[in-house]
Amino acid sequence: MARAAKAVIDLTALKHNYLLAKELAPGRKAVAIIKANAYGHGAVEAAEYLSDVADAFGVACIEEALQLAENGIKQPVVLLEGFFTADELEFVDKYRMMTAVHSEWQLEALEQHAFSQPLPVLVKFDSGMHRLGFDAEGFAKAVERLQKMDHISDVIAMTHFACADELECEYTQTQMANFHAACDRFGLQHCMANSAVTLHWPEAHGDWVRPGIMLYGASPLDQQTENAARLKPVMTLSSEIIAIRELPAGEPVGYGRRFTSEQPTRVGVVAMGYADGYPRHAIDGTPVAVNGKMTRLIGKVSMDMMTLDLTDQPEAKIGDPVELWGEQVDVNQVAACSDTISYTLFTGITSRVPRIYKK
Repeated sequence: MARAAKAVIDLTALKHNYLLAKELAPGRKAVAIIKANAYGHGAVEAAEYLSDVADAFGVACIEEALQLAENGIKQPVVLLEGFFTADELEFVDKYRMMTAVHSEWQLEALEQHAFSQPLPVLVKFDSGMHRLGFDAEGFAKAVERLQKMDHISDVIAMTHFACADELECEYTQTQMANFHAACDRFGLQHCMANSAVTLHWPEAHGDWVRPGIMLYGASPLDQQTENAARLKPVMTLSSEIIAIRELPAGEPVGYGRRFTSEQPTRVGVVAMGYADGYPRHAIDGTPVAVNGKMTRLIGKVSMDMMTLDLTDQPEAKIGDPVELWGEQVDVNQVAACSDTISYTLFTGITSRVPRIYKK
């Protein structure tokens, strides 16, 4: 490969982060969330490497679940949004998937389908996210209907928190209270802990935790914590310097002349742009590392290239390595400088950036 842009995926770090989730929630089962191609890291590769430790895998849709099944993954796969059409239940049954249930029509489809074996389901309660799920009355009726179905083996109560990443927000406590008020009388297992809850809210771990973004080494929390500091970055996005320019003071760099040099400036051009998935709206000053030394983005990111300030690195040369995020450059800092979140950056890496798996 001539172009140096690449994403190195450290699978040992991925496993470390999954086992950290298990350690933080002792005795619980953990669904490794690998929807959206494992947040851009490679779902099949992630599942294969975690297959000796993972209790289950979580995906968004039947297509993602079938990709795992067709590649030999044997762990249970959870359809986090449930099935979208009744004919998907054929595959749910065949591969013994676990499906979420959040709507009346799904209950009707489950009642009508002829299953070959008992099926575990997660019935979703809307505790305050107001996205998917039954209200309190609908939830009670749904649980009662599911418990009457001979082909339903286990009914697990599920919910999702809106603000668990905000450590001082009281709404998470409100949602927890709503959830327990609705489902505790049924004696169901609980599944409610996303990455933020797994890291910081042990009282909401329930019976199943659902680590997602934390698997990939990025904390979802709005402040650093001891547990979050133990995460290891999984993806290192990198490239190389392909050209160097020496500019006098007063010269613009890049589209729109957003950056203008205030002093003689050494500019490095890097083979990485928004067509690779690097955020176009990253501001001047976004952190970047060249040869392991921190520097900054200057000028607008273009489709295939970006420009860095090498003024303090006179030794830097064409071909030198550039880390855009990874072990040295915190992906959350890049996200903050781009008015987005790490989830968007990871899932936005395009297919022209090769993934290289490190075990």
